[in-house]
Amino acid sequence: QVQMVESGGGSEQAGGSLRLSCVVSDEIYRRYCMVMGWFRQAPGKEREGVAVIESDGTTRYADSVVGRFSISKDNAKNTLFLQMKSLKPEDTGMYYCAADSRCSLGGSWFLARPSWFGNSGQGTQVTVSS
Repeated sequence: QVQMVESGGGSEQAGGSLRLSCVVSDEIYRRYCMVMGWFRQAPGKEREGVAVIESDGTTRYADSVVGRFSISKDNAKNTLFLQMKSLKPEDTGMYYCAADSRCSLGGSWFLARPSWFGNSGQGTQVTVSS
């Protein structure tokens, strides 16, 4: 069964930190080539790519989170992470992990077009107060 399950969201004050986790089913994680990532959506706003990681470990970030967020994965645990530091109120939103096997499109493609991800989870809410 294809599954991506996020956790780790919550409420933080500006300047705080959170680490999001996403456990991914074998059906997705063990594919030969996958682009995995995180996107977020705030009420009334469009979906925004936050970070992606390609099969070779290459990472890419939205300009708004560079230097504050870090994406990583633990292959032994089928888990994708998003470490978020120096949180800002504008980071508030529902955060989703996502994956797609169309690696030839490249991580930058999915970062700019998060709706193209073929698989995603149900999301975890992040709320940052000032």
